[in-house]
Amino acid sequence: MSKENNPSVHIMRSPLGRARGLGAAKHGAAHWWAERATSVALLPLSLYFVVSVLLLKGADHAAMAAYMAEPWNAVLFLLLIATMFYHVSMGLQVVIEDYVRDDAKRLVTLLVVKGGIWVLALAAAVSVLKLAFS
Repeated sequence: MSKENNPSVHIMRSPLGRARGLGAAKHGAAHWWAERATSVALLPLSLYFVVSVLLLKGADHAAMAAYMAEPWNAVLFLLLIATMFYHVSMGLQVVIEDYVRDDAKRLVTLLVVKGGIWVLALAAAVSVLKLAFS
């Protein structure tokens, strides 16, 4: 017997909420799909990164700068950085929302974590751009 037909089970969602299938935050499905899309995008980008590291093993600064001066290398590294930090941001947001119960602590934790992610992503992007244009 389904929950909707069982009179002993009280459903806290409105009929419209049940029809749409969304939770209280109204963005669960989009967030879930974004996490999956970034995971799929990270597979080839991570493989590219590993191959690049192996190719550049023992390279000096000039060789690394020449490698990063190629437009597709800089673009792929920037895509890796953006995708990776966005994926990390979404994953940590879910963990924080699930396990930090106090609303004020949750908000502060989310702001600190997202701020730290932005700083690290910006530092990585600036490093790539500095090498690409040196």
